[in-house]
Amino acid sequence: QVQLVESGGGLVQAGGSLRLSCAASGRTFSDNVMAWFRQAPGKEREFVAISWSGGRTTYADSVKGRFTISRDNAKNTVYLRMSTLKPEDTAVYYCAASTATSGAAWYYPRQYDYWGQGTQVTVSS
Repeated sequence: QVQLVESGGGLVQAGGSLRLSCAASGRTFSDNVMAWFRQAPGKEREFVAISWSGGRTTYADSVKGRFTISRDNAKNTVYLRMSTLKPEDTAVYYCAASTATSGAAWYYPRQYDYWGQGTQVTVSS
């Protein structure tokens, strides 16, 4: 059974930092795309960052320069380092993994087969 388990969320003041972790079990994802999404109350789930299988990364414009996605394939874990946090970053953050090797919807939830349960990040002003 494949599981993704996020951790590291919490309450932080604006300008602060947090690091989220997502540990995968049940299969390895070293050759697959892994990503972070977030969902604020009343809003749709939105793309935050992607870690491509070859090591390249892509970010949403809203987090570029502030967030860093990385992975440790030996630990089957992906991370999201968030710095200079803003109140508008408040959301439930989800990690996701895709088994697809091609596609055109990488920035949309429908491309991903596995999801974590989510971790709350709250940024106070």
